[in-house]
Amino acid sequence: MLFSNKDLKKLIIPLIMEQALAITVGMADTMMISSVGEAAVSGVSLVDMFNNLIISVLAALATGGAVVTSQLIGASKREEACRSAKQLLWVDGLITLAISFLVIAGHRLILNLFFGRIEEDVMRNAIVYLIISAVSFPFLAVYNACAALFRSMGNSQITLKVSILMNIINVGGNAVCVFGLKMGVAGVAVPSLISRAVAALCLYVFLRNPDRLIYLNRERFRFDGKTIRKILYIGIPSGIENGIFQLGRVVVVSIIAGFGTAQIAANGVANSLDSMGCIIGQGMNLAMITVIGQCVGAGDLAQVKLYTKKLLLITYAATAVMNCLILLFLRPILGLYGLGAEATEIAYILVMIHDGMAILLWPASFVLPNMLRACNDVRYTMTIAIFSMVTFRIGLSLVLGVYMEMAAIGVWIAMIVDWIFRVICFVGRYFRGTWRKCCNL
Repeated sequence: MLFSNKDLKKLIIPLIMEQALAITVGMADTMMISSVGEAAVSGVSLVDMFNNLIISVLAALATGGAVVTSQLIGASKREEACRSAKQLLWVDGLITLAISFLVIAGHRLILNLFFGRIEEDVMRNAIVYLIISAVSFPFLAVYNACAALFRSMGNSQITLKVSILMNIINVGGNAVCVFGLKMGVAGVAVPSLISRAVAALCLYVFLRNPDRLIYLNRERFRFDGKTIRKILYIGIPSGIENGIFQLGRVVVVSIIAGFGTAQIAANGVANSLDSMGCIIGQGMNLAMITVIGQCVGAGDLAQVKLYTKKLLLITYAATAVMNCLILLFLRPILGLYGLGAEATEIAYILVMIHDGMAILLWPASFVLPNMLRACNDVRYTMTIAIFSMVTFRIGLSLVLGVYMEMAAIGVWIAMIVDWIFRVICFVGRYFRGTWRKCCNL
């Protein structure tokens, strides 16, 4: 057995804690910037939509490297795995430097393209936040790549510790720069830049230790076309898929924005609660890449199937517990947000729809595809995800939400249809065994 129950706990628990930390810190950032004023909050929230698009693409490139490295570890090819690690860092870093340069050079064009004409004070804040964010992208890319490599080794404890450090710097810096130095929007952007740089440096230094399973050796770097193609074979389709998904979310938010203030507020609150219900599943997404990738590298079909079922079972059980707790205490939780009666009732319905159906659909819809990606079956997952997003998440949202006047509830029903379609396709793909051809099992 490649992974004992103890090994799985050591891998999975820190990943879940890391996801929970990220969500909690994000909420704290929003609360602090809200003290600066509505223009600042609006500028940051708009830019964060674009930043999430970039971050999702960077995460996809890191996933490509994680899959390749995990497979080489499973095949007991340590030297090749170390070389692939260095290739990942260079490719990820160079691509991100190019992205950062383009964003900084075309910042106003990007903001106008994504968000149209916005008020001048909002635009001013958005420009400051976007430029500083763009400077931090290369550091975030190095951090993501190094974190993915540590997870490939099954060592998620280091990434958790560095993530805690990064978020302490971020939250503490925000408090000092926003409340103490009165830096406005820059007060939340600069600490993010510093925290990402520190985290990237820490993980990079840790990866230079030759006692680790995977480390960055001192030999002169040369581009390896074969390894880079393998990384990009996974990373590019995943990046396109993630990018389209984030763009789809922006479109969906814009649809809901036309339904009125109560609908917008209810949607925002429901989204924050829904993310809490999926924390464990997000951690399992990362674990699936490492575990299945190593099984594929070892050429062991039986263990691929065994751990796929085991990780999915854990995800279903944990998702059920988390979402049942949220639903059980939903009324008092919503009371903490101070919404009006109409918005509270809408939020209640939205969370009931999401969390009730997530128990049945979310793991197979979002965790199972990572098993397919770890088996190199990336084009299928990309095609299904993009088709489902455009057809159901966006198209059906317009039909139900706008034309049938169901508003936000119609949009969220369209989301459930998207999940159902994904589950049918991905579960069918798994049982047909077509994915085996992609990894020669």
